[in-house]
Amino acid sequence: MISIIASDMDGTLLNNEMVVSDFNADAIRQAQQQGVHFIVSTGRRFSEAQPLLAAQGITAPLITLNGAEVYDASGKMLDMVPITNSVARAVFHTLTAQGYYFEVVGNDGIYSNNKAKRIEQIAHLLTNLNPDTTFKIAVSLASARLELMDINYVDNYNELLDDPTKHVMKIIAFSEEGPSKLKPLSDEILAKHSSLKITSSSASNIEINNINAQKGIAVERYANMLNTPMSVVTITTTSQCSNSLVSATRWAMPVLKSNNWRATSRIPTSTMAWAKRFSRCLRNNSFRKTEVEDA
Repeated sequence: MISIIASDMDGTLLNNEMVVSDFNADAIRQAQQQGVHFIVSTGRRFSEAQPLLAAQGITAPLITLNGAEVYDASGKMLDMVPITNSVARAVFHTLTAQGYYFEVVGNDGIYSNNKAKRIEQIAHLLTNLNPDTTFKIAVSLASARLELMDINYVDNYNELLDDPTKHVMKIIAFSEEGPSKLKPLSDEILAKHSSLKITSSSASNIEINNINAQKGIAVERYANMLNTPMSVVTITTTSQCSNSLVSATRWAMPVLKSNNWRATSRIPTSTMAWAKRFSRCLRNNSFRKTEVEDA
């Protein structure tokens, strides 16, 4: 029987309004009532992800920042995998020298060195998620959101490295030119720093983490804390950042198939389809191949 379900958030658990729908919340509660450990695994920070669950009265462990941080259901941090200061400083230099706008996610908040660029990037994200939203409206929405989010502005990111209480958890670089610019940049950074892992949550960004800060690795660490084998773990995701989640469940695919279970590595972007399949699987007590194909 499946013991752990790890779900991505953006494009999977959240709907177009960027909230957890009542339908999805009911599916999560049904799983928890059956004794299944439901975990959210996301690229978001804890302070961004936890309120979205709390709004539906859901309490669950959180894997945040693509696996750089792991929290239990009470919000206590269980694990942290930052980028070392020397590597972070070198990456800052590379991005700055090549003229990229980038942000730093620390253990105590998000840091930016350009408010106008910050608003612009959030606006682009909103229009990508909701194509019917005009860029002008997206800028207004982004400006309003900035007042609610924990944003810190600094003149020089190297200031963060001089403070022993601060840790660089993730570096996000942006380019509206997309993969044509970001892929060579990623290759260059990885060639210099084998301790890093680079993923992407959209065509216009790259997310730079410690190589051990991956969702699949974090899910496995959490499963180990529960003395639970990966053969009874399944995931739901549409994120480009979640390849490690898919790989983690593939280790157990032969066992899952022999027990009539199937790990769900890709799902429709429709949040309703996700919830309908999730609910059917729970009712039937089975993740069958048909449940993947007919949603």
